[in-house]
Amino acid sequence: MENDIRAKARHIPISAQKARLVIDLVRGKDVVEALEMLSFVPNKASIPVSNLINSAIANAENNLGLNRYDLYIHYLVADVGPTRKWRRFGARGRVKPRLRRSSHLSITLRERE
Repeated sequence: MENDIRAKARHIPISAQKARLVIDLVRGKDVVEALEMLSFVPNKASIPVSNLINSAIANAENNLGLNRYDLYIHYLVADVGPTRKWRRFGARGRVKPRLRRSSHLSITLRERE
């Protein structure tokens, strides 16, 4: 649709599985209500998700002249980003691998009819 407002956040240093727990709370809600909910969520992933919603709202207000109170979250997803492979040295000369996962967040807002 031509009135879709999109924003992306890439290489967020949180696993996509943990980001999806927060995303599932706000998908389909009004953007103002979603930002209010995210301010009380204790998960670390709530900060980049709320920044992404604020970015999409700014795109809607500045580029299309829309009002933030008419917008809702139509599509919000967390995809798997690149995984950095680190190592931690263990006992007896062994190496214990650490996987630092990241994610890509995408959002689409639409205007309520």
